[in-house]
Amino acid sequence: MKFFQFFSTLTKFEWGLWLSSLVGVLICTLLSPEFHVLSLIASLIGVTSLIFIAKGSWQGQILMVIFATLYGIVSFEQRYFGEMITYLGMSLPMAVFALISWLRHPYRETTEVQIAVLRPLHMAVLVPLSGIVSVGLYFLLGALDTQNLMISTLSVTTSFFAASLTFLRIPYFALAYALNDVVLIVMWTLVAIREPAYFSMVICFAVFLVNDLYSFYNWMKMRRRQRAQKL
Repeated sequence: MKFFQFFSTLTKFEWGLWLSSLVGVLICTLLSPEFHVLSLIASLIGVTSLIFIAKGSWQGQILMVIFATLYGIVSFEQRYFGEMITYLGMSLPMAVFALISWLRHPYRETTEVQIAVLRPLHMAVLVPLSGIVSVGLYFLLGALDTQNLMISTLSVTTSFFAASLTFLRIPYFALAYALNDVVLIVMWTLVAIREPAYFSMVICFAVFLVNDLYSFYNWMKMRRRQRAQKL
């Protein structure tokens, strides 16, 4: 399926969700006292990537690579080194790995990914590994004089867990990203209080939260359908 042909598969609700997300980000950015172009572009690409991911389409991971790159630059400008390291050093490569994983596991030769099951072994590995990554980055980010250190570290933890579940093709990645969205809403609100130009990032992650919750709903629906069709 070509990139633009994907949009013909969207339901009316998904069209509404995507377009309202784009409009919401755009309006809030234009109404901001200051205009930050890179934040706006990153937000629009990020929102678009989520509708692809919600449908289990590998193209969403390509858009996520672009978003992670732009978001890493914006985070660097605000000295949110935790976000910069997380997205450029983790989310970006994990999106590449997820892209490869999704391409290798299509559902019946479609662009929809074959959904996997969360197993005890996954949790046994991911939980301690997330803890190790979080502790290590806490001290690294502290040495870099990162703004809002505790919030930045919590963002690293939730992002790592979500990215790992995305690679494994497990629906609960969306809930992990939803938790990460809440953390980022708080973090960027603290920035926007000082510099209103970054208010678009607050709206961006509020929109991400809605889209991630829909992703979880749709992935669970796809999982039930895929299981039923195996019978």
